[in-house]
Amino acid sequence: MSRIGKKAVAIPNGVTITIEGQSVTVKGPKGQLAWTVADEIEVRQEGQELVLSKRVETTRAQAMWGLSRTLVNNMVTGVTAGYEQALELVGVGYRAAMKGQALSMQLGFSHDVDIPPPAGITFATPKQTEIRISGIDKQLVGETAARIRRIRPPEPYKGKGVRYAGESVRRKEGKKK
Repeated sequence: MSRIGKKAVAIPNGVTITIEGQSVTVKGPKGQLAWTVADEIEVRQEGQELVLSKRVETTRAQAMWGLSRTLVNNMVTGVTAGYEQALELVGVGYRAAMKGQALSMQLGFSHDVDIPPPAGITFATPKQTEIRISGIDKQLVGETAARIRRIRPPEPYKGKGVRYAGESVRRKEGKKK
């Protein structure tokens, strides 16, 4: 039995939810998100809560129940508070700066790496070695952070590279004479 699927999604003030068939649209102060729920799941609004339930008792319905509830809850959180991911640049000469809306990074390559922001994502560089990615779609924020990290992942000998804020890199011992 899904413990997550049983919980109702609380709808805060200022958020409107529209349910048309299997499509759920969430509008809030920061924007609008939409998602189509699987056919096995039924979505209904009861007062200031959104309740999800299974229509059939199958393994797939069981799996989609908790997933659907979490994704709808993430949409509600995204349009009210938003999501943010922080990255750190570690290494001599590694730095990031804003070039208009795009993010420009020097990561030890012979050229600068410029990344335009996807729709709905904003970059910020409070320090030269820190990048903040923010938006209302949790999946898109995380995917954008992962793509930036993939350009120069942290290496195990000196720890140089792009890493998530607070990420610890397992270090290896170098060569010995």
